[in-house]
Amino acid sequence: MKNSFGNDLTEMNPNSLVQYLNKPSESFTKSDLIRYIDDHNISLINFRYTGGDGRLKTLNFVINSKEHLDSILTTGERVDGSSLFPFIKAGSSDLYVIPKYRTAFLNPFSQIPALDILCSYYDKDGNPLESSPEYILRKSHEALKEHTGFSFEVMGELEYYIISPSQELFQAVDQKGYHEAFPFAKWEQLRSEAMLAIAQTGGKIKYGHSEVGNFTASGMEYEQNEIEFLPVNLEDSADQLVISKWILRTLAYKYGVTVTFAPKITVGKAGSGLHIHTRLVKDGKNAMVENGVLSEIAKKAIAGYLDLAPSLTAFGNTNPTSYFRLVPHQEAPTNICWGDRNRSVLVRVPLGWSGKNSMIYHANPNEKVENQDFSSKQTVEFRCPDGSADIYLLLAGLTVAARHGLEMSDALEYARKTYVDVNIFDEEHQERVKQLSQLPVSCWESAEKLLEQSSIYNKYNVFPKSVIEGVAAKLKQYDDQGLREKLETDRSKLQDIVNTYLHCG
Repeated sequence: MKNSFGNDLTEMNPNSLVQYLNKPSESFTKSDLIRYIDDHNISLINFRYTGGDGRLKTLNFVINSKEHLDSILTTGERVDGSSLFPFIKAGSSDLYVIPKYRTAFLNPFSQIPALDILCSYYDKDGNPLESSPEYILRKSHEALKEHTGFSFEVMGELEYYIISPSQELFQAVDQKGYHEAFPFAKWEQLRSEAMLAIAQTGGKIKYGHSEVGNFTASGMEYEQNEIEFLPVNLEDSADQLVISKWILRTLAYKYGVTVTFAPKITVGKAGSGLHIHTRLVKDGKNAMVENGVLSEIAKKAIAGYLDLAPSLTAFGNTNPTSYFRLVPHQEAPTNICWGDRNRSVLVRVPLGWSGKNSMIYHANPNEKVENQDFSSKQTVEFRCPDGSADIYLLLAGLTVAARHGLEMSDALEYARKTYVDVNIFDEEHQERVKQLSQLPVSCWESAEKLLEQSSIYNKYNVFPKSVIEGVAAKLKQYDDQGLREKLETDRSKLQDIVNTYLHCG
């Protein structure tokens, strides 16, 4: 398959199915998968799907015959929904899991040749499970496209810590690990292996690097890393994040170390976020930029993100340690505002390539000058989510927020009032801070905000009422009002809480 310039779109694709079938993954059919399986002596089929804890589950099939394989790929299988989701009762728990052919990939770890496929949930009548986070995400996108004409492209920045026994050689400077290289950053090889495996499973990666956070405690070394993705179709962006967390955990097990996406490890050290970059697209064109500057469409979407920010924490910051990260002066947002290239705000407009890129010709004088439009690179970043997030519900909530911003009558005025061009963590700007609303400081407050704003999520039947109420009830079970202040100086109890949620998400 070639693009309009005559280039082969599959030639350098690391996904072996894309290369062999010579077609993009979104075009995969059942017969394509059967052909690949037959030609590559695949012995196992693994169905993958997320449960209520946000982690990938697995159902394994040994292929007996072509007829058996065809049956697996056609009918899916039954699973016990009550063991996967807290809101499904044991008396009526049977669900179907149905494979999504476009998500198929060769398992990068299985010693037995295996093909893995992500699945969707369906109820007893063969209808999509209304309360499934994956289906809620799909509904949010359909509502956005139907009511605004825009589609949504998204990518995440996946931050994580590797925890391993401390080494004396080449110690990195505490909290100075940003873009550090081996041997000062010890786990570059694990990160590189993870990136290759993610790409082979269909993930679209932008880059990977070591992050700010690194420290040593009780004989253990904590090293922060990040893998950042490219913007892709909304549903694909969620799938690749879930698969990537599974890949990182599997590799960590192989290396005999721990990987954690927990939002906070200890007081005074960098926490791990899950920043989400977004862009609205129409007719293949990035609508976030117009004539080289941020568009009114982008500002309306930003207004929607800010207006729903208090309740979006219910999907993106889902355990008590989330709110130990969202504190001032830690490069994590606390104030509901936005700005350009400003890391103290909740919604950041990153530095973009809005003008002609003459830098490359200055750096490389022998290059032939070509006028190219780089406006498609511009995104808008939502900075408060972390690794505890329910990825499907978080991205569905952000999609609702983008649509909400486009529908708000005062969106541009709201955006004007919440724009800041200073570091609002500085003491000299505290008067400006007093003019801004604040993010929740606990799971309990987040649940309250979700219930207050629930009608916006219920609109167009995107979020079922039962899901909103279930998420709020789960958050309130933590009963964490005032917990952050109580444990601010009690590192022992704080560490106990961190250990409880070390493998969140």
